[in-house]
Amino acid sequence: MMEEKQGKYKFGMVIDLDKCTGCGTCMVACASENNVSVRTDESDKERSIAWMQLFKITNGKPFPQTEVSYFPRPCMHCHHKTPCVSVCPPTATQMDYETGIVSQIYTRCIGCRYCQAACPYHARYFNWYDGYAFIQPFPKGMERELSPEVSVRMRGVVEKCSFCHHRFMRAKTKAYAEGRREIEEGEYITACAEACPTQAITFGNLNNPKHQVTRLSKSPYAFRLLEKLGTEPKVYYLSTREWVREMADNYRPDQLQPVGVKKV
Repeated sequence: MMEEKQGKYKFGMVIDLDKCTGCGTCMVACASENNVSVRTDESDKERSIAWMQLFKITNGKPFPQTEVSYFPRPCMHCHHKTPCVSVCPPTATQMDYETGIVSQIYTRCIGCRYCQAACPYHARYFNWYDGYAFIQPFPKGMERELSPEVSVRMRGVVEKCSFCHHRFMRAKTKAYAEGRREIEEGEYITACAEACPTQAITFGNLNNPKHQVTRLSKSPYAFRLLEKLGTEPKVYYLSTREWVREMADNYRPDQLQPVGVKKV
């Protein structure tokens, strides 16, 4: 089966929820790095775009037993039976088995939003408004804010986290220029991992046992969101708190005390 193919790389990340303070730096870094448009009015959360979303969860207990945890949620880049890939009519989203990254090809997207409906992690966003490419004229100086390495998106397409794929291409180009065929650990990391002030996000090649991300993913405290679905996400989480790990697997109400979840 195609889902079982394995390439040289399998990029993924581990997010330590015990280190995350909910500061939102990863969200800002992601938006700035990937030309994610910001509307004048961001009060309509159903139409806002945030490739990296931050959630707040609690154990549902009254004070003083209340515990709070924050968890960032990028695209999970599912490896097995990727839901968005299997439903896309024009094959605008594909799994790259050489890197493990689930891509989004904007020029193919027809805006049907099947992928958005299929994604169990709500990691895809439909662009309801004209993006930077169509804002004319730019306010003076604002054109310098755009990254030339990431294409801007037009209205009517779906967009999502790409694990900052342009950084991977930049790292490969640098390695080739230096006469190397392999990139070293740390040469390719995402913007969110680089910006995190508490170093809660670790990024690397899950196929390389020497990479820190591989060692962390094998921790007894590591887990993935909704593992019961069998999508095999490449984003792992760490937490020493049992109630946090239980929430991630969509436990039934009779298995776990009701808890609160909300966007930050």
